[in-house]
Amino acid sequence: MPTDEPAESGVRVECPRCPAPVAEVGDGSWSCPDHGVVVPLWRPLTSSYEEFAAHLQRVGPFPTFLPWPLGPGWSVSDFAAVVSEGDSARATMACVAGTSQLDGPVDVMVISEEPGTGFGARVAGLASAGDTEPLDPGHEVGEGPPPVRVRVDQYPVGLWPVSVSTSPGEWDRSVLAGEAGGRWLWLVLRPASAILLLRDDWILRDISATGPQLVALPFGGPAPSW
Repeated sequence: MPTDEPAESGVRVECPRCPAPVAEVGDGSWSCPDHGVVVPLWRPLTSSYEEFAAHLQRVGPFPTFLPWPLGPGWSVSDFAAVVSEGDSARATMACVAGTSQLDGPVDVMVISEEPGTGFGARVAGLASAGDTEPLDPGHEVGEGPPPVRVRVDQYPVGLWPVSVSTSPGEWDRSVLAGEAGGRWLWLVLRPASAILLLRDDWILRDISATGPQLVALPFGGPAPSW
């Protein structure tokens, strides 16, 4: 029987491309009222060590990146995964929240996704001027030298700004995207001015390889809207 209730306590199941809840249609597939059959998005109701451990088990070897190390007062406030049971994950997101002297409260969301998933575009709040929603970053990515570089697994990764000029609330965030490990890598920073934090040499770490240090990660704080 179809159901729109989450299959696990403490987790809600949504469409990766929009906030609509999805219904399990009986054969292991999930259906969105707007986008049809989709790979489900799993998002915890609260950010905690237990839920994060379940998230890492759900996505297996697929990377979940966090800025590393976390600064004093920063915490993991949200995370999510796009994955069907028994299959390889399609995307992950993790958000850290803290404050900076210039910006006040800051959210930094890091998304890794397979091309064509559309989850990064959702988190980035992108809107299309045409009849279809964007699934991947636009033509800006790869044009000219990257204005921002981060380090992923000790390798430099270039990031390019992604325009949000046609999207609601265009001035409330900065969006960057590039490619790492054959997947799209997105950074979404709120407020938009927080992009200046990237002047430092940022390191993104696949947190699934952290081991015992995972226990020391701080969790909590209000989850961002996306």
